[in-house]
Amino acid sequence: MTVSDVAPIITSRFANPDAHTLSGYRATGGYQALAKALSMSPEAVANEVKEASLLGRGGAGFPAGVKWGFCPPGVWPRYLVVNGDESEPGTYKDRMLMERDPHQLIEGVLLACYAVGCGQAFLYVRGEMALAQERIAAALNEAYAAGLVGRNIMGSDFSVDVILHWGAGAYIVGEETALIESLEGERGMPRLKPPFFPAAKGLYMQPTIVNNVETLSNVPWIVNNGAAAYNELGAEASRGTRMFAVSGHVKNPGVFEVEFGTTTFRDIIFDPRYAGGILGDRAVKAFIPGGASAPWFFEEHLDLPLEKGTVDRAGSMLGSGAIVVMDETTDVVRACLSLVRFFAHESCGKCTPCREGTTWLERILTRIISGQGRPTDLDLLLDVSDNISPGIAWPPKQTTICPLGPSAVSPISSALTRFRGEFEALIDDAVAARTAVTPVEITVGSHG
Repeated sequence: MTVSDVAPIITSRFANPDAHTLSGYRATGGYQALAKALSMSPEAVANEVKEASLLGRGGAGFPAGVKWGFCPPGVWPRYLVVNGDESEPGTYKDRMLMERDPHQLIEGVLLACYAVGCGQAFLYVRGEMALAQERIAAALNEAYAAGLVGRNIMGSDFSVDVILHWGAGAYIVGEETALIESLEGERGMPRLKPPFFPAAKGLYMQPTIVNNVETLSNVPWIVNNGAAAYNELGAEASRGTRMFAVSGHVKNPGVFEVEFGTTTFRDIIFDPRYAGGILGDRAVKAFIPGGASAPWFFEEHLDLPLEKGTVDRAGSMLGSGAIVVMDETTDVVRACLSLVRFFAHESCGKCTPCREGTTWLERILTRIISGQGRPTDLDLLLDVSDNISPGIAWPPKQTTICPLGPSAVSPISSALTRFRGEFEALIDDAVAARTAVTPVEITVGSHG
């Protein structure tokens, strides 16, 4: 095992029962980073985050500090939008941050607003996350009452309003432009990029920075301790720590903060400090390394480090930080259908290849599992997948505006490449059952 003893950065308060309160947060150094930042220039704060090489934790892994610099100079107002609509199957790390340490997120929001020059921020939280909404609402009320949010924060000339917005539970609004559409009161559907990217024309067609919950939760630590201290943690291209939600056939499912880029999949799945191994000590059949939209990994990938570049080169992604483990008893055809059904249900319908293609993938898989499969169904699955994501390669090519369509292709491609025989066995059994001839006794009688 190569597990490091690095102290957690963003989950350090999780064990404290009062971590979600202002008093509990301040007792552990809360809002010290904000006070420090207000003695610095906004440019200095932005540069500190940029030098820390903080990669976005929402899926794409784009450097947060670089993203902050994309706003066109001299264009106001600007907005910060926090993507708390976490809904990738198997992903629940951001929910834990919002429930257990909401003030850390709020402080990160304030620091980002100060660095970028935003006077208003929107916290977009998934509709089903009732406790997260309650905790953030209570924390905002405390912060407003203490003069930490609102006008002239801490006696300075820095003012920010933070608005909590509840989503309606649509997976598609995890895509930043669909989230912006939802915030504007429109149906959550992605926008074409180009011509307009959110940093140039986003919310209300003004410059907008969209950041993930975990990304912003790192910012207070970076401002307090400096970019150099942050860069001492993790691998060269994946600095700091990162949270991963491990679920599936493991003994101890949960959310774990590990050193980014040095911990391996084997460590986080088998180490007793983390997921603790496979239920019943069975073998690993497959695991999803970065949420339902990621191509699957297998036993030979267990020793890969949790490092963005390495995982990308191996043909998948760390994505939303969700590791879903499937043991040797898993019915991969049903697992594949479960994921495809989710994406078919969540398609917004804007793009024909996704709207029609994901539905057909679900229908074909359902036909196979129900005993009505045809010998041509496997090639048909791949043909439909190719029409959604040409070449069925990774990273995916798209015939759609956003990656939801290709996300449904990932489990199809992974399962058929590795376990085609399991699909074929179901189809062969179905064909044999349909073609079997049952003798029927015919009685010839006389008519009187």
